[in-house]
Amino acid sequence: MCVRCVMDTTDPDISFDADGVCSHCHRYERVARQRLIPSEQRKLQLDALVEQIRAAGKGKQYDCIIGVSGGVDSTYVAWLVKNLGLRPLAVHLDNGWNSELAVANIEKTLKTLGIDLYTHVIDWEEFRDLQISFLKASTPDGEVPTDHAIFALLYEMAARHGIRYVITGTNVTTEALLPEKWGYGYFDWRYVKDVHRRFGTAKLSTYPHFSLLRLFQHMFLRRIRLVSILNYIDYDKQQAMDVLQNKLGWIYYGGKHYESIYTRFYQAYLLPRKFDIDKRKAHYSTLICSGQMTREQALAGLREPVYPAHLLEQDRVYTIKKLGLTNEQFESVMRAPNKTFLDYRTSHKFFEWAKGIVNKTRQYIG
Repeated sequence: MCVRCVMDTTDPDISFDADGVCSHCHRYERVARQRLIPSEQRKLQLDALVEQIRAAGKGKQYDCIIGVSGGVDSTYVAWLVKNLGLRPLAVHLDNGWNSELAVANIEKTLKTLGIDLYTHVIDWEEFRDLQISFLKASTPDGEVPTDHAIFALLYEMAARHGIRYVITGTNVTTEALLPEKWGYGYFDWRYVKDVHRRFGTAKLSTYPHFSLLRLFQHMFLRRIRLVSILNYIDYDKQQAMDVLQNKLGWIYYGGKHYESIYTRFYQAYLLPRKFDIDKRKAHYSTLICSGQMTREQALAGLREPVYPAHLLEQDRVYTIKKLGLTNEQFESVMRAPNKTFLDYRTSHKFFEWAKGIVNKTRQYIG
């Protein structure tokens, strides 16, 4: 285990320097230098960004798109952009796994802030087939079907309304660290297609997606820009939660991304048991690197159960039933040899090349 954070060799690619500090800590420092705006420049650059968004949206009903899930980051983005005087359209993907608390959080937030909402209800049979395909693929990437569809939907809604700015809740200070083999592929349609080709049975006729060509069109022809606005401010997770609870009546749901029943089941049950992955290590380590948690607090948190055992069993039973699996079929998934995205066709090499180009030229673009 790293001497600075709590990442350890459950990440197969981790390395340590001579002082025992891990590669993730060093990566955080690099990413923070590239993407976090220095404190003395934040207000100036945030004001400039807001003016750019307003100018691009002049004469239109909305000037930006935001995704909403009911979670901390996306809800805080909604509160922030509204207080900055922007006119967002909120977009939500209903993949059939929303918790009641997430739905209530979204409704209260948008009603209080006066933000319009567009909800896309995904075709359940198609989506169920894709989720089962990723379970059978035996990689830790079971959230890819949701995440890819979300970004496809955000781009599509921006294109439909002629909006150039999609403001997301992705940020450095609370989620910069995640081992690649713990979760890869939410932008990689080739990966999604190959997994579904091997294990799926239903045709993905309506599933929201984007190819590399479509991504190029969105980014360079329509000039749609993804903006991580939380990198423009001093974003503190606990302070954000306090604001949301006091200003919007928002209620915490118990864990990172646990606003989704499937995510809660996947992170709290399947990943630890099948892959020996506890994502709290990455979440806590990011907070340690950003100064929002001490290593002692993180170690104490890891000693606690990832989720109450009786609720975890309820989620297991519910998930198996909702996916239409038998207990035997699910246990077969759990026993199958573990794999990674490297066992499938992907565009990984292209994205690594593109990431290298962007990182060399990045200058606080969010």
